Amino acid sequence: MWGGTGAVWGSGGAIWGSPGAVRGGSGPLRAIARALRGRREAAAGGGRGELSFRTGPRATLQKHSRKVPLESSSALPVSVTEIKRSMLATKRLLSTSHSSVDPKEMKKFQLLAHKWWDEEGDYSALHSMNDIRVPFIRDTLLNMSSNYHLGSPLSGIKILDVGCGGGLLSEPLGRLGASVTGIDPLEDNIRTAEQHKSFDPVLAKRIQYKASSLEEIVEESMETFDVIVASEVVEHVADLEMFIKCCSQVLKPEGSLFITTINKTQLSYILGIVVAEKIVGIIPEGTHEWEKFVPPEELQRLLESHGFSVQAVNGMLYNPLTGSWSWMESTSINYAMHAVKSGAEGRSSPTESLSEMESEQRSATAGTSV
Repeated sequence: MWGGTGAVWGSGGAIWGSPGAVRGGSGPLRAIARALRGRREAAAGGGRGELSFRTGPRATLQKHSRKVPLESSSALPVSVTEIKRSMLATKRLLSTSHSSVDPKEMKKFQLLAHKWWDEEGDYSALHSMNDIRVPFIRDTLLNMSSNYHLGSPLSGIKILDVGCGGGLLSEPLGRLGASVTGIDPLEDNIRTAEQHKSFDPVLAKRIQYKASSLEEIVEESMETFDVIVASEVVEHVADLEMFIKCCSQVLKPEGSLFITTINKTQLSYILGIVVAEKIVGIIPEGTHEWEKFVPPEELQRLLESHGFSVQAVNGMLYNPLTGSWSWMESTSINYAMHAVKSGAEGRSSPTESLSEMESEQRSATAGTSV
């Protein structure tokens, strides 16, 4: 009745827009008119409150402005709470408009959120990729420092796994002793990761997951992590340069960034999309867009422009017959890259500090023996 489009208020129907229908109409119409008059008198605080039957929007507005007082905010069509919610939604919309997260990519992976730990399913190639990417990360970090613990070689190292999905890479890194934070913008992915982590009490202490984009954790995590891992992620982001910039912001000076992705070549299109998605069906069709593939030269340029030094670029090859990965010289299809963030001015790297301490110890030992 109030503000609606029905037959009582604001329509050209039998009551409001047609005086004859009320004054000279049947009994039920007169009853409705009396009810309306009573409602108006009650709203006016018991006043006389005459009901006008002048037609047209101007008459309606005049009658409202003169006879109906302003009631409490609870009676307004839009409450303060609804306004605040609308403002918050607008704020989030504006913030995500400059995010590296691609909404189209999120829709793709939303459908697969429950399949992460099916080793024979859509993510089987990622499961087998652990056979080479985990040793690549482990051995690279160990070669940069001799300070490690047997059984837990990555103990004391804080790793950020960006686009962690269901935790396929976070878990083996946690088992190596690292303190891992896995982030993913899809809440369903995080729920899957949390559920699988709960089966291992050791991992429950070493891994934490957050439903978040990289941009959302920058302020709270400036120069927090020793290592960032972005495996099979950069080919899905909306803004690669922003992504690299955020990686630099949350990574400590002299920290390591590990990336695995797909090159942008004709061969990668044939094998990575036509064969893998359309013919063999190793991964779901539509998973990749060739236009978003990243050549190693372009990735290296972006990294160096944000203070990174590329240390290694290794080609990777997947064999669909054996379901296994191997290293190769060519980077024409898949590749892995390791880059190190430049150190702060006047600050020595952990490796340099360790070398200096060892040199001092050797000198002291030599002096004692003499």
